[in-house]
Formats: sequence, C-alpha cells, structure tokens
Amino acid sequence: MINGTIYNLAKIINLENLHLGEKSQIDDFCFINAGKITDIGRNVHIGSFTSIVGGGECIIGDFAGLSAGCRIITGSDDFSGPFLTNPTVPSEFTNVTLNKVEIGRHAIIGTNSIIFPGVTIGEGCAVGAGAIIHKNLKPWTVYVSIDGKLRELKQRNKQAILEMEYQYLLSQSD
Repeated sequence: MINGTIYNLAKIINLENLHLGEKSQIDDFCFINAGKITDIGRNVHIGSFTSIVGGGECIIGDFAGLSAGCRIITGSDDFSGPFLTNPTVPSEFTNVTLNKVEIGRHAIIGTNSIIFPGVTIGEGCAVGAGAIIHKNLKPWTVYVSIDGKLRELKQRNKQAILEMEYQYLLSQSD
C-alpha cells in the first residue's frame, strides 16, 4: 500500500512488497528492491541516490530519515565458498543469504552511509555521514565515523524529540 509520495524518477522493483506510510517520501534517483518486504513508516524521508537492495526485508520506523546516497543492503552473496555470484546466475549455483535491516523510529542516517544485512538501528539513533554500519546501534545515541571506525559521540534528547512528535501529531488532528 502506497500512502506517501514516490517521485517519478525513483525506481521500485517488487512494488507489491512495498508499504509506504502517510506523508513519507522517496526522492528521485532512488533505487529500491522491495524484496520480501519493505515497510516504510509515516513521515519518513528517503533522500536522492539512496538504494535498498539485496532482496531481504527492510523496516523503517516513523519519522526516520535516510540522507542522500545511503545504501541499505538486505542480502548478500557468499564470497567465501565454491559458489558463483551475482543475479545473472541461476540460484542453484549461488549461495545468497537474505536478511533483515531494521531502522527505528526517529533514526537519522547520514549521507553516503552503508548499512549491512542483519543490522538493527535503534529508535532515535543518529549516524553521521559516510558511516559503515555492520553491527546493531543503540537507541537515542549519536554515532560518527572516525578513521573508518564507528564511535559513540553523545546521547540525543529522547524526551524533547518525543514531545515535538506529540505536538506535531496534535497539529495534524485539526
């Protein structure tokens, strides 16, 4: 079900597996393979040149944001075994592992960040630009990439953000 806006120059594969919540937006030049399921909540922004690929599951909570150029990977070929790789090869000759990526409510992912399969980004988490995320991240924590390593910087103000959400939702009920 599509309740938000998908701009004309975005490309969606497996559209039947995409749920896009109210007031959410997928910008031009995004590429999304909705895979098993891609569930995008309300008031979510997916910036231009972002991709969601891999064929697995992607869940994005309300009020989250993916800045321009983010890469969400929900599945991967096995590069270590005696298998062929890439989607041009029939599945009986490959060993693809599908997984799930979850991005919590109010999470913010910075420009050109990469999220690998099986990762959960906690509610309210904020990640700076260019991060490579291969492990779960704590809720309401700000992370930055320094010398290629993801580091905790500080905590976000959960109460203030949730109060702002409450005020916003009240303003929408008029």
